[in-house]
Amino acid sequence: MYKLTALSLLLAAAYAQAAPQTVNCGRLLDVKAGKWRDNVSIVVDAGKVVSVGAMTGAPDALDLSRHSCMPGFIDMHVHLTGETQKQVDALRETLTLNPADHALRAVKLADRTLKAGFTTVRDLGASNGLSISLKRAIDSGAVPGPRMFTAGKSIATTGGHADPTNSLNERFRAALGEPGPAEGVVNSAEEARQAVRHRYKEGADLIKVTATGGVLSQARNGQNPQYTEDELRAVVAAAKDYGFRVAAHAHGSEGIKRALRAGVDSIEHGTLIDDEAIALFKKHNAYYVPTISAGRYVADMAKKNADYYSPLVRPKAIEIGNQIQATFGRAYKAGVKIAFGTDAGVFPHGENAREFGYMVEAGMPPLEAIRAATINAAALLDQSARLGSIEPGFAADIVAVAGDPLANIALLQQVQFVMKDGVVYKKP
Repeated sequence: MYKLTALSLLLAAAYAQAAPQTVNCGRLLDVKAGKWRDNVSIVVDAGKVVSVGAMTGAPDALDLSRHSCMPGFIDMHVHLTGETQKQVDALRETLTLNPADHALRAVKLADRTLKAGFTTVRDLGASNGLSISLKRAIDSGAVPGPRMFTAGKSIATTGGHADPTNSLNERFRAALGEPGPAEGVVNSAEEARQAVRHRYKEGADLIKVTATGGVLSQARNGQNPQYTEDELRAVVAAAKDYGFRVAAHAHGSEGIKRALRAGVDSIEHGTLIDDEAIALFKKHNAYYVPTISAGRYVADMAKKNADYYSPLVRPKAIEIGNQIQATFGRAYKAGVKIAFGTDAGVFPHGENAREFGYMVEAGMPPLEAIRAATINAAALLDQSARLGSIEPGFAADIVAVAGDPLANIALLQQVQFVMKDGVVYKKP
């Protein structure tokens, strides 16, 4: 009798979890139509939206009747396996911590990101397979976190922004040996193709290249082009063979233009975009992912705390970081396609929604900023049929705030409800 009762309880619990669920929203932002729908019920089943219609009196509905509901946000540029700290501490941890230490820390960072309302992220670079392992843990339900699309190890040239041996002295470099395509470092078109194939073997979802120098790498120049155009074309061609999109980190104008001519799908940061680059964005139908938050953060920290970054990095942070917001405003007004991205990890995770405010400050209307983090981001991910909108057949990713974010964009920093794939992670 006891065994039958226990079995019955288990079956009942399974049935309850599988039963459709209703979410009652005071209003719902239709991101495609660009308008609010009042008093809406969203029916969710098996992790997907079943229907969206007039509010019902379902007794067991999740009550968000005093809230504004939107699709879960998508951040197209994060690094979930690390977080900003003084560079001397970061170097010490590189030499003393194991990959498992960083993996365990990443669990907290992923949870913080999800609860900030970001139900999907594109992770653009992590060593030791960490981002891929984190993605698998989230997908299996072992840990909470956003849905991840990951580039695995970024691909650089020798001495380039993502060369993992940049901060090491000669003795360490000699002991480790020069990294090659398997470690994401290339010096020819052939090695570029090999590096893409290694990312496929690694389990990546897309490719990330560092087409120019960077702010936080231990090198004097944060703008110089670091690939030949032939090398970039080889990356893009190999990526297409494997169904990968290509994201290119790029600050300097020449590196941006080489990457666009080679056919990359997005430019990350894009600090020194010029008129010729704007024309190339439009010609090649590429997206701009601005990461204003990271630029603002590194510039502010470099000014406030002279010891936070190394002497090589500090002047780059001040020079480059302050320019991204204005560049974004110019690119938006020129009609360049924008997808939301922050470079979270360069600044604290969970503060991703600050980017909305920076975008609005630079001239983008609040609705367009939200679209950049929903339908535009979904399009760049090739996920327009299941992410970025709340409609039948789409993933049940829903966030809610109290108030009207189209009137006060800062409300998006105060998300009170988060559902991903029909599972509630945060309630008012």
